[in-house]
Amino acid sequence: MVLPNVMSGLGARHGLYTLSLISLGAGWLSTWQSNWVAAQLREDGYDIEIIQISTSGDVLDGPIGAIGSQGVFTKEIQRSLMANEIDFAVHSLKDLPTDDVEGLCLSCVPLRETIGDVLVSSAECSLHDLPPNACIGTGSMRRAAQILSQRPDITVRDIRGNVETRLRKLDEGQYDAIVLAEAGLKRLELFDRISHVIPTEIMIPAVGQGALGIECRRGDAHVRSVLDVLCDDRSFIAVTAERTMLRALRAGCLAPVAAWGRFENNALVLTAVVLSADGTERCDVEQRCELLIEERDSQLSQAAGLGRSVAAELIGLGAEEMIAQARGA
Repeated sequence: MVLPNVMSGLGARHGLYTLSLISLGAGWLSTWQSNWVAAQLREDGYDIEIIQISTSGDVLDGPIGAIGSQGVFTKEIQRSLMANEIDFAVHSLKDLPTDDVEGLCLSCVPLRETIGDVLVSSAECSLHDLPPNACIGTGSMRRAAQILSQRPDITVRDIRGNVETRLRKLDEGQYDAIVLAEAGLKRLELFDRISHVIPTEIMIPAVGQGALGIECRRGDAHVRSVLDVLCDDRSFIAVTAERTMLRALRAGCLAPVAAWGRFENNALVLTAVVLSADGTERCDVEQRCELLIEERDSQLSQAAGLGRSVAAELIGLGAEEMIAQARGA
């Protein structure tokens, strides 16, 4: 595991900004995320103070869906933002709820990492090569439903904890394999733990997977301008389509909903699926739109329109009923 050197590249001082670290006990991935953002801004000459904030999602045990609701990893951080205790916060974007929080905004999305999911197993095999009745660990209903859609004979069991905890549970033999985001293992340089990259034809990623989201106070124009240097427009536009679709479905980040927004030449393409909890039913939609105006705000608006259009088509195919049934499963 390699973390960025956050003590170098200080340059001229532009002012002090605080950056929240969104885990209890500094898990590898959340540490990497916060340190990476801090390092980028320090290279531009800003002083950054990293503050650890523990969340209910970090300290409570059991399946995420049973802890309460979406946002278990973000609410405490957002309260700190609104209380002016920090200036901005780094989130794993797939964990950030899509509902607006008054006074806050998603200000920046840096260049997105790889979007896919990977199988981690001591056997170094693919999903289809796992033996019958193998036990796979995942805390995601989206992953579980897509696994069962391909391999109904597989036993899917809940797993909690950060990356290092999940890998330890696998190594202890509690599971035959686990599914993790490829982006996290790549950022931590744990390439040797990847047994198989699951193709997107088999498993579409979570909304926002592979992307970081930097949140700040909507009215803080100076901080927003500082953060803008980290923003990758195409990544921001693609995840806007995904997040708008999820919000229009009123599904939340815990539902069996997957989406992948990407650019193909000048067209924005959004592929989405909603599944039943057991993977036996699914609604698949793919739409695209041409982004002819280069100005970012206009493209973000078009991306949001694409997300709403995809959601409407999914609803017409019965997605709302599947989501409701999955929540009661």
